[in-house]
Amino acid sequence: MRLPTALLSFLFAIVAVPAFAQTEATTDPATGLPKVPIRGVVELFTSQGCSSCPPADALLKTLSEDPSIVALTLPVDYWDYLGWKDTFASPRNSERQKNYAKVRGDGAIYTPQAVVNGTVHVNGAAKGEILSAIEKISKDETLQRVPLRFWQERNTLHIQLGPADPQKPMHEATIWMAVVQSSGAINVKDGENGGKTLTYTNIVHEMAPIGLWRGQPMEILIPRAAVMLAETQKSVVLIQEGRAGPIIGAAWAGLW
Repeated sequence: MRLPTALLSFLFAIVAVPAFAQTEATTDPATGLPKVPIRGVVELFTSQGCSSCPPADALLKTLSEDPSIVALTLPVDYWDYLGWKDTFASPRNSERQKNYAKVRGDGAIYTPQAVVNGTVHVNGAAKGEILSAIEKISKDETLQRVPLRFWQERNTLHIQLGPADPQKPMHEATIWMAVVQSSGAINVKDGENGGKTLTYTNIVHEMAPIGLWRGQPMEILIPRAAVMLAETQKSVVLIQEGRAGPIIGAAWAGLW
């Protein structure tokens, strides 16, 4: 991703903005994407070299069809030694999974693993457990819920964050931006899935921190060209306490 370089090459505009309400259940005319309140973020850590992963990959596609769920595929590289190098895998995805395990303190790293809203991990193929975790966390009144808008206007990506709720605990949060490929099919020629064609949804190619939220309204402007990759179609912003804590805001935008 060209984002880290862009952070050195471009001056991002970060300014105070008035508070605004949560997005309504409408379609954003600027992106054509659904604009509804996000109640859950599901990050699926998976691998083309994992024979138990295809059912989880299929489930993630189903979850992605719910506009209130941000469903992301983060392919990892630590199974590459089994005979097939994952063509989508990134060591940064593996590092993110390890950071989650470290923050939780349980050391649980496996595939397919779904991390829900940055806090709970379950088997990535367990639909009931994933939906239950989304429901439980979405009703946790102790968590901040950051008002967030993300859209493209001409050649600029706009990210707006609202203020913290003074009635809830406030923690500094990382603003992550990821560029995403909507779908991809791979003919696996070796390893545990040798001979199969595997299909993936919302594949994260790169995810990078672009700022910190400290409870104040803010706006970030990013040139579209700074983050565009040939194979990606959209981008997502996640607001996450610390670097691997609860996700307290999320929004999509197109990159077409």
